[in-house]
Amino acid sequence: MPEWILSLILVIIGFLGLVGGGEYLVRSASALASAMRVSPLVIGLTVVAFGTSAPELAVTVQSAWSGAADIALGNVVGSNIANVLLVLGLSAVIAPLAVHSRIVRIDVPLVIVASVGLWFMASRHGIGHLDAGLLFLLLVAYVAWSVRQGQREAAEVREEFAQALGGDGGIRPTHLLIQVGWLLTGLVLLAVGARLLVMGAVDIALALGVDELVIGLTLVAVGTSLPELMTSVIASLRGNRDIAVGNVVGSNLFNILGVLGIGALVAPGGIPVSRDLLTLDMPIMIATALLCLPIFFTGRRIDRLEGAVFLAYFLAYIGYVLMRSTDASFTREFEVAMLGFVIPLTLLAIGVSLFRSPRKQLPD
Repeated sequence: MPEWILSLILVIIGFLGLVGGGEYLVRSASALASAMRVSPLVIGLTVVAFGTSAPELAVTVQSAWSGAADIALGNVVGSNIANVLLVLGLSAVIAPLAVHSRIVRIDVPLVIVASVGLWFMASRHGIGHLDAGLLFLLLVAYVAWSVRQGQREAAEVREEFAQALGGDGGIRPTHLLIQVGWLLTGLVLLAVGARLLVMGAVDIALALGVDELVIGLTLVAVGTSLPELMTSVIASLRGNRDIAVGNVVGSNLFNILGVLGIGALVAPGGIPVSRDLLTLDMPIMIATALLCLPIFFTGRRIDRLEGAVFLAYFLAYIGYVLMRSTDASFTREFEVAMLGFVIPLTLLAIGVSLFRSPRKQLPD
Protein backbone atom coordinates (compact mmCIF):
# COMPACT_ATOMS: atom_id res chain seq x y z
CA MET A 1 0.00 0.00 0.00
CA PRO A 2 1.45 3.44 -0.92
CA GLU A 3 2.51 5.48 2.10
CA TRP A 4 0.29 8.45 1.23
CA ILE A 5 -2.80 6.23 1.25
CA LEU A 6 -2.01 5.08 4.81
CA SER A 7 -1.57 8.73 5.84
CA LEU A 8 -4.90 9.62 4.25
CA ILE A 9 -6.61 6.77 6.10
CA LEU A 10 -5.20 8.10 9.38
CA VAL A 11 -6.62 11.54 8.56
CA ILE A 12 -10.09 10.10 7.88
CA ILE A 13 -10.13 7.93 11.02
CA GLY A 14 -8.92 10.88 13.08
CA PHE A 15 -11.68 13.11 11.74
CA LEU A 16 -14.36 10.52 12.60
CA GLY A 17 -12.92 10.26 16.12
CA LEU A 18 -13.15 14.03 16.51
CA VAL A 19 -16.80 14.11 15.46
CA GLY A 20 -17.77 11.33 17.89
CA GLY A 21 -15.66 12.71 20.71
CA GLY A 22 -17.10 16.21 20.33
CA GLU A 23 -20.66 14.89 20.54
CA TYR A 24 -19.98 12.77 23.65
CA LEU A 25 -18.09 15.60 25.33
CA VAL A 26 -20.80 18.23 24.84
CA ARG A 27 -23.63 15.93 25.97
CA SER A 28 -21.85 14.71 29.12
CA ALA A 29 -20.43 18.11 30.05
CA SER A 30 -23.92 19.62 29.76
CA ALA A 31 -25.39 17.01 32.09
CA LEU A 32 -22.54 17.29 34.60
CA ALA A 33 -22.81 21.09 34.68
CA SER A 34 -26.42 20.77 35.73
CA ALA A 35 -25.74 17.98 38.24
CA MET A 36 -22.89 19.87 39.93
CA ARG A 37 -24.89 23.13 39.99
CA VAL A 38 -22.08 24.79 38.08
CA SER A 39 -22.89 26.98 35.10
CA PRO A 40 -22.20 25.66 31.59
CA LEU A 41 -19.88 28.62 31.04
CA VAL A 42 -17.54 27.41 33.80
CA ILE A 43 -17.67 23.85 32.44
CA GLY A 44 -16.80 25.23 29.02
CA LEU A 45 -13.97 27.34 30.42
CA THR A 46 -12.44 24.49 32.42
CA VAL A 47 -13.40 20.83 31.85
CA VAL A 48 -14.30 21.09 28.16
CA ALA A 49 -11.61 23.63 27.31
CA PHE A 50 -8.83 21.75 29.06
CA GLY A 51 -10.01 18.44 27.69
CA THR A 52 -10.05 19.66 24.10
CA SER A 53 -6.54 21.05 24.66
CA ALA A 54 -5.25 17.54 25.44
CA PRO A 55 -3.89 17.15 21.87
CA GLU A 56 -1.97 20.45 22.15
CA LEU A 57 -0.55 19.25 25.47
CA ALA A 58 0.50 15.88 24.06
CA VAL A 59 2.10 17.37 20.94
CA THR A 60 3.86 20.20 22.79
CA VAL A 61 5.26 17.99 25.57
CA GLN A 62 6.47 15.40 23.07
CA SER A 63 8.02 18.07 20.84
CA ALA A 64 9.63 19.97 23.71
CA TRP A 65 11.12 16.78 25.17
CA SER A 66 12.58 15.77 21.82
CA GLY A 67 14.00 19.26 21.16
CA ALA A 68 11.58 20.28 18.37
CA ALA A 69 11.05 23.77 19.84
CA ASP A 70 9.48 25.26 16.70
CA ILE A 71 6.73 22.64 16.66
CA ALA A 72 6.22 22.86 20.45
CA LEU A 73 5.75 26.64 20.56
CA GLY A 74 4.37 27.00 17.05
CA ASN A 75 1.64 24.52 17.95
CA VAL A 76 0.44 26.67 20.87
CA VAL A 77 0.69 30.00 19.04
CA GLY A 78 -0.95 28.64 15.90
CA SER A 79 -3.67 26.87 17.91
CA ASN A 80 -4.59 30.04 19.78
CA ILE A 81 -4.88 31.92 16.49
CA ALA A 82 -6.94 29.10 14.97
CA ASN A 83 -9.20 28.87 18.03
CA VAL A 84 -10.29 32.50 17.68
CA LEU A 85 -10.34 32.96 13.93
CA LEU A 86 -11.28 29.47 12.74
CA VAL A 87 -13.24 27.89 15.62
CA LEU A 88 -15.20 30.96 16.74
CA GLY A 89 -15.55 32.12 13.13
CA LEU A 90 -17.03 28.87 11.86
CA SER A 91 -19.23 28.41 14.95
CA ALA A 92 -20.65 31.94 14.52
CA VAL A 93 -21.30 31.39 10.81
CA ILE A 94 -23.34 28.30 11.73
CA ALA A 95 -25.25 30.05 14.55
CA PRO A 96 -24.60 33.53 16.07
CA LEU A 97 -22.97 33.20 19.49
CA ALA A 98 -24.16 35.22 22.47
CA VAL A 99 -21.32 36.33 24.75
CA HIS A 100 -21.56 36.00 28.52
CA SER A 101 -20.67 39.14 30.48
CA ARG A 102 -17.95 37.25 32.37
CA ILE A 103 -16.16 36.52 29.08
CA VAL A 104 -15.97 40.25 28.30
CA ARG A 105 -15.11 41.42 31.81
CA ILE A 106 -12.70 38.72 32.97
CA ASP A 107 -11.70 35.84 30.72
CA VAL A 108 -10.75 37.57 27.46
CA PRO A 109 -8.71 40.20 29.36
CA LEU A 110 -6.95 37.31 31.13
CA VAL A 111 -6.11 35.72 27.77
CA ILE A 112 -4.74 39.08 26.56
CA VAL A 113 -2.61 39.52 29.68
CA ALA A 114 -1.34 35.93 29.44
CA SER A 115 -0.50 36.38 25.74
CA VAL A 116 1.43 39.60 26.37
CA GLY A 117 3.17 38.03 29.36
CA LEU A 118 4.21 35.05 27.26
CA TRP A 119 5.64 37.36 24.61
CA PHE A 120 7.56 39.28 27.29
CA MET A 121 9.03 36.04 28.73
CA ALA A 122 9.98 34.81 25.28
CA SER A 123 11.59 38.11 24.29
CA ARG A 124 14.01 37.91 27.21
CA HIS A 125 15.41 34.39 27.08
CA GLY A 126 12.80 31.96 25.81
CA ILE A 127 10.45 30.01 28.10
CA GLY A 128 12.61 28.81 31.00
CA HIS A 129 11.77 26.47 33.87
CA LEU A 130 11.04 29.34 36.28
CA ASP A 131 8.67 30.90 33.74
CA ALA A 132 7.02 27.53 33.21
CA GLY A 133 6.44 27.02 36.93
CA LEU A 134 4.85 30.47 37.20
CA LEU A 135 2.55 29.79 34.25
CA PHE A 136 1.36 26.51 35.74
CA LEU A 137 0.68 28.02 39.18
CA LEU A 138 -1.40 30.75 37.53
CA LEU A 139 -3.44 28.06 35.78
CA VAL A 140 -4.17 26.29 39.09
CA ALA A 141 -5.28 29.61 40.64
CA TYR A 142 -7.54 30.36 37.65
CA VAL A 143 -9.28 26.97 37.79
CA ALA A 144 -9.90 27.21 41.54
CA TRP A 145 -11.31 30.72 41.20
CA SER A 146 -13.49 29.81 38.18
CA VAL A 147 -15.14 26.84 39.92
CA ARG A 148 -15.84 28.87 43.04
CA GLN A 149 -17.34 31.74 41.05
CA GLY A 150 -19.40 29.37 38.92
CA GLN A 151 -21.05 27.83 41.98
CA ARG A 152 -22.21 31.31 43.04
CA GLU A 153 -23.83 32.24 39.74
CA ALA A 154 -27.49 33.16 39.62
CA ALA A 155 -30.05 30.36 39.33
CA GLU A 156 -31.44 31.96 36.16
CA VAL A 157 -28.30 30.95 34.25
CA ARG A 158 -28.79 27.31 35.16
CA GLU A 159 -32.50 27.50 34.34
CA GLU A 160 -31.80 28.98 30.90
CA PHE A 161 -29.23 26.26 30.29
CA ALA A 162 -31.68 23.54 31.39
CA GLN A 163 -34.22 24.85 28.87
CA ALA A 164 -31.59 24.61 26.13
CA LEU A 165 -31.10 20.96 27.11
CA GLY A 166 -34.82 20.35 26.91
CA GLY A 167 -35.24 19.15 30.51
CA ASP A 168 -35.22 20.26 34.10
CA GLY A 169 -31.42 20.39 34.21
CA GLY A 170 -31.19 17.67 36.82
CA ILE A 171 -29.48 14.31 36.71
CA ARG A 172 -30.15 11.26 38.87
CA PRO A 173 -27.20 10.21 41.07
CA THR A 174 -27.24 6.74 39.49
CA HIS A 175 -26.47 8.33 36.11
CA LEU A 176 -23.58 10.50 37.33
CA LEU A 177 -20.90 7.84 36.78
CA ILE A 178 -22.33 7.12 33.34
CA GLN A 179 -21.97 10.79 32.36
CA VAL A 180 -18.40 10.85 33.68
CA GLY A 181 -17.70 7.76 31.60
CA TRP A 182 -19.08 9.42 28.46
CA LEU A 183 -17.03 12.54 29.25
CA LEU A 184 -13.84 10.49 29.46
CA THR A 185 -14.80 8.61 26.31
CA GLY A 186 -15.26 11.90 24.48
CA LEU A 187 -11.89 13.19 25.68
CA VAL A 188 -10.13 9.99 24.61
CA LEU A 189 -11.77 10.05 21.17
CA LEU A 190 -10.80 13.71 20.73
CA ALA A 191 -7.19 13.13 21.77
CA VAL A 192 -6.75 9.96 19.69
CA GLY A 193 -8.60 11.42 16.71
CA ALA A 194 -6.53 14.59 16.71
CA ARG A 195 -3.32 12.59 17.10
CA LEU A 196 -4.12 10.32 14.15
CA LEU A 197 -5.16 13.26 11.98
CA VAL A 198 -2.00 15.22 12.83
CA MET A 199 0.22 12.19 12.22
CA GLY A 200 -1.28 11.65 8.78
CA ALA A 201 -1.19 15.34 7.86
CA VAL A 202 2.41 15.82 9.04
CA ASP A 203 3.58 12.74 7.14
CA ILE A 204 2.03 14.14 3.97
CA ALA A 205 3.55 17.58 4.61
CA LEU A 206 7.03 16.19 5.29
CA ALA A 207 6.85 14.16 2.11
CA LEU A 208 6.22 17.46 0.30
CA GLY A 209 9.23 19.10 2.00
CA VAL A 210 7.38 21.65 4.18
CA ASP A 211 9.40 23.52 6.88
CA GLU A 212 9.09 22.41 10.54
CA LEU A 213 7.91 25.81 11.82
CA VAL A 214 5.29 25.98 9.08
CA ILE A 215 4.06 22.51 10.08
CA GLY A 216 3.77 23.64 13.71
CA LEU A 217 1.92 26.86 12.86
CA THR A 218 -0.46 25.35 10.33
CA LEU A 219 -1.05 21.59 10.10
CA VAL A 220 -0.20 20.69 13.71
CA ALA A 221 -1.88 23.81 15.11
CA VAL A 222 -5.06 23.36 13.10
CA GLY A 223 -5.05 19.61 13.73
CA THR A 224 -4.80 19.99 17.49
CA SER A 225 -7.48 22.72 17.35
CA LEU A 226 -9.93 20.33 15.69
CA PRO A 227 -11.30 19.10 19.07
CA GLU A 228 -12.15 22.72 19.94
CA LEU A 229 -13.61 23.17 16.47
CA MET A 230 -15.81 20.08 16.62
CA THR A 231 -16.86 20.71 20.23
CA SER A 232 -17.75 24.37 19.61
CA VAL A 233 -19.56 23.65 16.35
CA ILE A 234 -21.58 20.83 17.93
CA ALA A 235 -22.34 22.99 20.99
CA SER A 236 -23.41 25.83 18.69
CA LEU A 237 -25.71 23.53 16.73
CA ARG A 238 -27.25 22.20 19.96
CA GLY A 239 -27.78 25.70 21.38
CA ASN A 240 -25.17 25.38 24.15
CA ARG A 241 -23.66 28.79 23.41
CA ASP A 242 -21.80 29.18 26.71
CA ILE A 243 -19.91 25.94 26.09
CA ALA A 244 -19.12 26.99 22.49
CA VAL A 245 -17.53 30.33 23.46
CA GLY A 246 -16.15 29.26 26.85
CA ASN A 247 -14.42 26.29 25.22
CA VAL A 248 -12.36 28.57 22.96
CA VAL A 249 -11.47 31.20 25.57
CA GLY A 250 -10.63 28.62 28.23
CA SER A 251 -8.61 26.56 25.74
CA ASN A 252 -6.49 29.56 24.75
CA LEU A 253 -5.75 30.31 28.38
CA PHE A 254 -4.91 26.66 29.07
CA ASN A 255 -2.64 26.52 26.02
CA ILE A 256 -0.51 29.37 27.40
CA LEU A 257 -0.56 28.57 31.11
CA GLY A 258 -0.86 24.78 31.07
CA VAL A 259 0.43 23.42 27.76
CA LEU A 260 3.46 25.71 27.55
CA GLY A 261 3.96 25.59 31.31
CA ILE A 262 4.17 21.79 31.39
CA GLY A 263 5.99 21.61 28.04
CA ALA A 264 8.72 24.01 29.16
CA LEU A 265 9.07 22.20 32.50
CA VAL A 266 9.85 18.86 30.83
CA ALA A 267 12.06 20.36 28.10
CA PRO A 268 15.78 20.25 28.90
CA GLY A 269 16.76 23.90 29.27
CA GLY A 270 13.26 25.19 28.53
CA ILE A 271 11.89 26.17 25.12
CA PRO A 272 13.89 28.58 22.91
CA VAL A 273 11.93 30.96 20.69
CA SER A 274 12.70 31.62 17.04
CA ARG A 275 12.83 35.17 15.68
CA ASP A 276 9.84 34.66 13.37
CA LEU A 277 7.67 33.47 16.24
CA LEU A 278 8.76 36.37 18.44
CA THR A 279 8.39 39.16 15.89
CA LEU A 280 5.50 37.91 13.73
CA ASP A 281 3.37 35.04 14.99
CA MET A 282 3.19 35.88 18.70
CA PRO A 283 2.15 39.50 17.99
CA ILE A 284 -0.54 38.12 15.66
CA MET A 285 -1.72 35.84 18.50
CA ILE A 286 -1.97 38.90 20.78
CA ALA A 287 -3.83 40.84 18.07
CA THR A 288 -6.43 38.09 17.66
CA ALA A 289 -7.07 38.11 21.41
CA LEU A 290 -7.41 41.91 21.34
CA LEU A 291 -9.80 41.62 18.39
CA CYS A 292 -12.26 39.68 20.56
CA LEU A 293 -12.84 42.43 23.10
CA PRO A 294 -14.33 45.17 20.86
CA ILE A 295 -16.37 42.66 18.85
CA PHE A 296 -17.73 40.99 21.98
CA PHE A 297 -18.34 44.33 23.68
CA THR A 298 -20.03 46.18 20.81
CA GLY A 299 -22.25 43.42 19.51
CA ARG A 300 -22.88 41.38 22.68
CA ARG A 301 -22.52 38.40 20.36
CA ILE A 302 -20.55 37.16 17.38
CA ASP A 303 -22.89 37.27 14.40
CA ARG A 304 -22.50 35.53 11.05
CA LEU A 305 -20.81 38.49 9.36
CA GLU A 306 -18.19 38.79 12.11
CA GLY A 307 -17.69 35.03 11.97
CA ALA A 308 -17.04 35.32 8.22
CA VAL A 309 -14.49 38.09 8.88
CA PHE A 310 -12.72 35.86 11.40
CA LEU A 311 -12.56 33.05 8.83
CA ALA A 312 -11.21 35.43 6.17
CA TYR A 313 -8.46 36.58 8.54
CA PHE A 314 -7.57 32.96 9.31
CA LEU A 315 -7.19 32.14 5.63
CA ALA A 316 -5.09 35.29 5.20
CA TYR A 317 -2.84 34.22 8.10
CA ILE A 318 -2.35 30.71 6.72
CA GLY A 319 -1.54 32.21 3.32
CA TYR A 320 0.96 34.58 4.95
CA VAL A 321 2.75 31.73 6.77
CA LEU A 322 3.05 29.79 3.52
CA MET A 323 4.31 32.87 1.65
CA ARG A 324 6.97 33.44 4.32
CA SER A 325 8.13 29.86 4.11
CA THR A 326 8.50 29.97 0.34
CA ASP A 327 9.96 33.52 0.18
CA ALA A 328 7.21 34.47 -2.26
CA SER A 329 7.97 37.65 -4.20
CA PHE A 330 4.64 39.28 -3.26
CA THR A 331 4.92 38.72 0.51
CA ARG A 332 5.82 42.36 1.12
CA GLU A 333 2.85 43.58 -0.93
CA PHE A 334 0.58 41.30 1.09
CA GLU A 335 1.91 42.76 4.37
CA VAL A 336 1.32 46.32 3.13
CA ALA A 337 -2.23 45.47 2.04
CA MET A 338 -3.10 43.89 5.41
CA LEU A 339 -1.45 46.54 7.60
CA GLY A 340 -2.38 49.52 5.44
CA PHE A 341 -5.92 48.68 4.38
CA VAL A 342 -7.62 45.53 5.65
CA ILE A 343 -6.86 45.80 9.38
CA PRO A 344 -7.56 49.58 9.59
CA LEU A 345 -10.88 49.06 7.78
CA THR A 346 -11.81 46.33 10.25
CA LEU A 347 -11.00 48.59 13.20
CA LEU A 348 -13.03 51.38 11.61
CA ALA A 349 -16.01 49.06 11.18
CA ILE A 350 -15.76 48.02 14.84
CA GLY A 351 -15.62 51.68 15.87
CA VAL A 352 -18.72 52.51 13.84
CA SER A 353 -20.49 49.51 15.39
CA LEU A 354 -19.57 50.76 18.85
CA PHE A 355 -21.43 54.05 18.36
CA ARG A 356 -24.28 53.08 16.02
CA SER A 357 -25.31 49.53 16.83
CA PRO A 358 -28.05 48.92 19.40
CA ARG A 359 -26.46 47.76 22.63
CA LYS A 360 -28.13 44.75 24.20
CA GLN A 361 -27.79 43.58 27.75
CA LEU A 362 -24.97 41.10 28.20
CA PRO A 363 -26.09 37.79 29.68
CA ASP A 364 -24.90 37.50 33.29
